[in-house]
Amino acid sequence: MDQTRENEAVRAYLKLLQTKGAVSAALLRRSQFLEKLIVSLAGKELDGNEYREAVEPLMETVPTDDWHDCLTAAREFYPFWKEDIKAIAALNINPGFDVTPLQWKPLPTSLKLLMESLVTEKFDASENWPLKAYAQALRQEGSEQSLVDTRVKLAKIILVRLKNAPVKNHKSYRTAVDLTLPLFNIKNNRRLFLVVVREFYHFWIGNPDASSMVLKDGSGNILL
Repeated sequence: MDQTRENEAVRAYLKLLQTKGAVSAALLRRSQFLEKLIVSLAGKELDGNEYREAVEPLMETVPTDDWHDCLTAAREFYPFWKEDIKAIAALNINPGFDVTPLQWKPLPTSLKLLMESLVTEKFDASENWPLKAYAQALRQEGSEQSLVDTRVKLAKIILVRLKNAPVKNHKSYRTAVDLTLPLFNIKNNRRLFLVVVREFYHFWIGNPDASSMVLKDGSGNILL
């Protein structure tokens, strides 16, 4: 299978990262992941679903600690693979390419331990406020209490993973989420977690329009 186009896209992506100051070790890690990804992408239609279907099974072979780096590479590489110059320019401006990742990761754990910790976990006012606002928004949309309880519980898992983050911003949120995803062995549960991740983020950052974001996207796309 001819991979000329895919190889050119990888070179363009890595060259841009290099000009932005990415260190050699980071470039090597991303190139190694992308070399595996483009094998599955060769000959595929330039389509988001095709891309996701190539990424998701590959991620199952990635060690847990490497999920954030590999998903970052997959997200950033997508517009290069599609040859979408406008999307590359938009990504370059906001949120930008992640060439200086956080030197932090949430503590190793399991989904079982996380769920058990929720029984005794204490959340401060800055954590309880977005949780309550999220639950209220779900109820206002007509959600049954069981759905509200499930989604709030998943939101609490995000907050637990963020407990020891040195800074609380979009980078720490994304890092915590990416390194929690592989703990969900059941794919449907992982997809629901991803839906909650996107919904709850708006409450977590205090977006005044957060309530309008709930129950709008049930796709659970790993790349969004």
